Amino acid sequence: MSAVTHGWHRLSSGNPLVEFVDACLRGPAQVMFQNNPLTGLIILVAIAWGAVESGQPRIFGGAVLGLVVGTATAIVLQVDRTSLRQGMFGFSPLLTGIAVPTFLDQRPLMWLYLVLGAIATTVLTLALNAVFKTWGLTAFTFPFVLTTWVLLLAAYQFDKFTVLTNAKPMLPGEAALPGGSFDWDLVPIFLRGVSQVYLVNSWVSGLLMVIALLINSRWSALFALVGSVGATLLALWFGAAGDSLDKGLYGFNAVLTAIAVGAVMHRPGVLVTVYTVFGIALTLFVQMGLATVLTPLAIPVLTGPFNIATWLLLLPRRHFAPVPNHERVKETIVSTVKRTV
Repeated sequence: MSAVTHGWHRLSSGNPLVEFVDACLRGPAQVMFQNNPLTGLIILVAIAWGAVESGQPRIFGGAVLGLVVGTATAIVLQVDRTSLRQGMFGFSPLLTGIAVPTFLDQRPLMWLYLVLGAIATTVLTLALNAVFKTWGLTAFTFPFVLTTWVLLLAAYQFDKFTVLTNAKPMLPGEAALPGGSFDWDLVPIFLRGVSQVYLVNSWVSGLLMVIALLINSRWSALFALVGSVGATLLALWFGAAGDSLDKGLYGFNAVLTAIAVGAVMHRPGVLVTVYTVFGIALTLFVQMGLATVLTPLAIPVLTGPFNIATWLLLLPRRHFAPVPNHERVKETIVSTVKRTV
C-alpha cells in the first residue's frame, strides 16, 4: 500500500464525510468489480469526458447524482457498513443516473425521476440479493437494468417525458436486414466497447477506463479488452448491424462477463480463458436474443445480457481454482450476498 493510499485510508476511516466520498468513488469501479477509489475517480473522469464530447453534460450530472443518492439511501436503510464502504451500493444507482438523462429528454421533472430511480435501484439491490443468495450469486447490475426498464416503459405513459432510445417499436422480423456503415478503424471500436459499459460512446473514455482497470488489476484490464474484441469480431463475423458495431454496442456486455469470469471469480489460466471465451460468445447470443424480445418495446438491453450469461456461467460452480490476488474481491462479492439481506 503506497503512502498516498495509506493516508487516504486513514483519512476516510476517521472522517464521516471523507468516508462517504470514498464509498462513492468506489461505486464506479465496482461496476467492473474493482474496489479502488482511484479507479473509480478515473472512471468518473472518463464518463465526464464522454458526456461533454457528446454534447450532453447532464449525463455526467446524472451519474454523480445517482451515485450520491444511491449511496445515501443505503446509509438511511442501515445496510452492512463494510459493503457500503466498498461501494457495493453505488454502482447500480450510478448506471441508473446515467441511463435516465441518456434515454429521456431534458426536463426539470427528469431529475426527480432520476432521484426516485436511484432510490429504487438501491432498494432493489437489497431485494434481489436476498433472492440470489439462494444460489450463492449476487444481483450484479441487474437492479439497474430492471429499474431502468421500468422507468423507460413507464415514461411512455407520461406526457411530461419523451423516450429517446433511437429505436422504433416493431415486431421481430419486420425490420430490414442489419446494415449501416462500419468503420474498420478497429482499435477505437474496441475501446468504445469498454466505454459503453457506462453508456458512453467515446474511445477516449474507453482508454481511460482501461487505464483505471490497470491501476487495480492487470488481469481485469486484459480480460476487458478480450471481451470487447472477442464479442465485436464475432458480431462482425455473423453480420451484425454495422452502425451498432462502430459504436461498440456488441462489446460492452462481454467486457463485464470476461472480467467476472476470467479475472475475478477464477484464477486466470488456459482452461479459464477457454471458459471465458465461451462466455463471451454466450453473452453476445443472449444480447442478440434479448434485443429481439425488446425490439417491440424500443427498450435497450443495457447490461441484462451480462447478468444472464454470467449467472449461467457461475451456476455450474466450475470454480477451477481461486485467484490469490483477487480473493478479497471474490470474498467481497460473495459476502455482499449474505450481508445485504
